[in-house]
Amino acid sequence: MPAVRDFRKFSFEASRVDRCGRHIGSKVYWKLYAIENTIRIVIHSVLSAQIGKHIWWATAVDRNIIAKAQKFRNSYAARPQNANPGVHDIHLVFLSDLTEIIRANSNLFAKVVLDTNQWITTLESIRVPRNLVGHMNFPNTFDRNAIDSAYSQLPALLRQLTTRNVPIEIPQ
Repeated sequence: MPAVRDFRKFSFEASRVDRCGRHIGSKVYWKLYAIENTIRIVIHSVLSAQIGKHIWWATAVDRNIIAKAQKFRNSYAARPQNANPGVHDIHLVFLSDLTEIIRANSNLFAKVVLDTNQWITTLESIRVPRNLVGHMNFPNTFDRNAIDSAYSQLPALLRQLTTRNVPIEIPQ
């Protein structure tokens, strides 16, 4: 099978756009989906255990992030025909916001995730590649490697929670 190349570097053919979309979906996007949602689960689990399941969001999250989530919540409420992003507001914020939640509460995360600072660095390293893919751009090798590296570290991150008896809870 020939290598898939960014369709924007060639004359237009609809099949090239389709091929790029299928390639990014099967090689990159699903990993970003797994990373971002696993980080949501880790944040919710750690802060629920450290602060309290029903109060950590209001207690540990910067008010600007809370306001941003509320703005998105209102936007979704105005369009009830679309899918619901989830009940918990953590489903409404960006990867950069998730990273900031970890950074702002690193003293709590460090009790469970021994390499908290490395995770902050890892998440920062995929912020731009995630935005590129999220905005339907073709990632380069550097971007794909950063995403692959972050994805490959998820099992070890989750093991740290289970090793320290932090229940893994999916925010609804």
